[in-house]
Amino acid sequence: MTGSGHCVLRDVTLCSPVGEILLSGCEKGVHTINIKLGTDKDESVSCCSVCPVGQSEMSPELQCCVDWLQCYFMKPESLSTLPLPPIHHPQMQSDSFKAHVLWTLLKEVGLGKTVSYKQLAEMIGNPNAVRAVGSAMKKNPIPLIVPCHRVLRSSGASGSYMGGKGDDIKVWLLTHEKKALELNASKSE
Repeated sequence: MTGSGHCVLRDVTLCSPVGEILLSGCEKGVHTINIKLGTDKDESVSCCSVCPVGQSEMSPELQCCVDWLQCYFMKPESLSTLPLPPIHHPQMQSDSFKAHVLWTLLKEVGLGKTVSYKQLAEMIGNPNAVRAVGSAMKKNPIPLIVPCHRVLRSSGASGSYMGGKGDDIKVWLLTHEKKALELNASKSE
């Protein structure tokens, strides 16, 4: 933190199966995750080349996020063995409705699970806030960690992702998680 109380942000770019991902964070945690549309995707899930760029200047908090994302893309069923990256986006530090929705989603809807906007509104104790929940999903500063891709329409349709420009990414993420859970279940039989 600087003397004025502002965070000193550092960025790192990762290559992933869904395209480039730009992480931004300070010494207290991750501020944003931005999946960059129109960038090269590494479709080979088995080798999943998630390669940090600019790693020499990474804080331990950003390194924790890189480790978490690498695990998510390479072996998502093992995420429970890693600590959740620290989150320090101002919106997530507030006592706002959006923060409440996003933290509830993060804590209650695990890997491979889905929830409807209506169910999420009910989970936060406000069943009439379906549209407001949708708005909170649109403004999620930390997708993937705060899994807004796991929120579906009541009909079961995936709904839009990244303003409708990343719908294919949402489908890929949900399929990726489902395959990981199925693989894990078949190993334990």
